Amino acid sequence: MYFRQLLNDETSCASYLLGCKTSGEFAVVDPHVDLVDKYVKLAEGQSAAIVAVLDTHVQADHVSGLPELVASTGATAYLPDGAVVEFEHRALRDGELLKLGSVEIAAIATPGHALAHHAYLVTDHKRCDEPWFVLTGDALLVGDAGRPDLHAGDDHTVEQMARALYRSLTERLLSLPDHLVLYPSHYSGSVCGRGLSANPASTIGFERRHNTALQHDGEDAFVAALIRDIPPAPDGQAAIVAANRSGRPRAQIA
Repeated sequence: MYFRQLLNDETSCASYLLGCKTSGEFAVVDPHVDLVDKYVKLAEGQSAAIVAVLDTHVQADHVSGLPELVASTGATAYLPDGAVVEFEHRALRDGELLKLGSVEIAAIATPGHALAHHAYLVTDHKRCDEPWFVLTGDALLVGDAGRPDLHAGDDHTVEQMARALYRSLTERLLSLPDHLVLYPSHYSGSVCGRGLSANPASTIGFERRHNTALQHDGEDAFVAALIRDIPPAPDGQAAIVAANRSGRPRAQIA
């Protein structure tokens, strides 16, 4: 299995290139628009093709590199079922599997930061049939949980989103084994959380024990803490969301 975490310190975003070297099939998860050429060059260096591009959700703090990667590689775009976008893509349902040779990516519905949000559980069957790590997007971060306000609206209040996130964390992600490596989509410096670590990786078990957002006594206490003193929204949030929903390459965005 090939795996690389790529960090963009200007936006504190983490993205991932992974796949099966034997079959030469790679995927990119939560691609950043500024790193499109890097993903392609890394894949070419492994004599592999990028055949799948996945976003954990429609991003609100940076422009996704998904459209440009799809345009340049011919890969299939994947988003969580229910994501409201204007471009052709494959909608992944909760529990659906994407196979890249010996590598398997399982979608886990984790709404709360966004209504349509997935974590991706990754198994390398060449090593064993147990999952190895999980890409948690903006749901569970290292040191914090994702903010619930950026995708809230009239039909779903910030409090309702926070309650959905609590259930996603406690019933879905924290049901995973403690030894699983956890890779989020943001780290310290991002506005998507308040207490993020500068270390862009952890484990489920470490976060269970030491993540301050997970130490509250029940759902009500979690929600109260999460919606208190929420930081300002990212600059240009509306334009960023609109760009990511459009699916147009960066050069076509006015």
